[in-house]
Amino acid sequence: MAGTGFLGVVITAFGLLAFIGSTHAQLQMDFYAESCPKAEKIISDYVGQHIPNAPSLAASFIRMHFHDCFVRGCDASVLLNSTNGQSPEKNAVPNQTLRGFDFIDRVKSLVEAECPGVVSCADILTLVARDSVVTTGGPFWQVPTGRRDGVISNITEATNNIPTPFNNFTTLLRLFNNQGLDTNDLVLLSGAHTIGIAHCPSFSRRLYNSTGPGGVDPTLDSEYAANLKANKCRTPNDNTTIVEMDPGSRKTFDLSYYTLLTKRRGLFNSDAALTTNSTSLALINQLLSNPQSFFYAQFAKAMEKMGRINVKTGSEGQIRKQCAFVNS
Repeated sequence: MAGTGFLGVVITAFGLLAFIGSTHAQLQMDFYAESCPKAEKIISDYVGQHIPNAPSLAASFIRMHFHDCFVRGCDASVLLNSTNGQSPEKNAVPNQTLRGFDFIDRVKSLVEAECPGVVSCADILTLVARDSVVTTGGPFWQVPTGRRDGVISNITEATNNIPTPFNNFTTLLRLFNNQGLDTNDLVLLSGAHTIGIAHCPSFSRRLYNSTGPGGVDPTLDSEYAANLKANKCRTPNDNTTIVEMDPGSRKTFDLSYYTLLTKRRGLFNSDAALTTNSTSLALINQLLSNPQSFFYAQFAKAMEKMGRINVKTGSEGQIRKQCAFVNS
């Protein structure tokens, strides 16, 4: 939800500041204070009313927001159906298990009823992701608004830019660096897996098609692997069974995910990869040696940073009337 150098090149401090500044100069807190003052309350009220009945959606919205930002920036392109005859991002393999598109559409319709053509789908998705996590007892982070919606959604760009469960550390870091994120962000944003669920195909090759005895990945704890094979993904072809990424603690946004990583019980190859790099492993141990409030504060910073990736502001893009369709 992850080496090469940061951004893949060596750049000056001034150049980095210019790069970051250009991506979010016009985002601001309470952007809609005058144009749609009730917008954020409408969103948080709807989330607060419905997420307690479907708390697993909190993880879905974090993932949807993450996948959106990694392709053309945080512009709600992941919500689009086909544009200009192109297959959209939502058809890419990493996005085929995304849930909650109808939830976003309902929130959008409520906001449109209050303020037609004012609040972007990109901001709605970003706010829903934050409010969903808060509603389930997780950390709060600031969400400056003013994003505008993109008009292009391309399956190939999603396939090429979104990290997968199968990636090793080098690939994860490269994909994060491409978005202006670093090792710290990779470790922290992966922490959202504490409330995540997964389908067997995202990790079953670690159980059946690896180099260890019985086809089990030797970097996966043998007892954990045996349990997964016996009780969850009983065959290599199981495409439907859902598995908790943080067993016994999935409903709690906590440090348990990182504890499991140190015990070789990360579900994905990309989870296990975080312990193969000395810098990322040190960050994991730092999180585990501090109170949960430290993790919450650091996670909040990483989410705020991700939410600013290549945003469209001002006259860029548009404010979609419906999140799945570009305005005609």
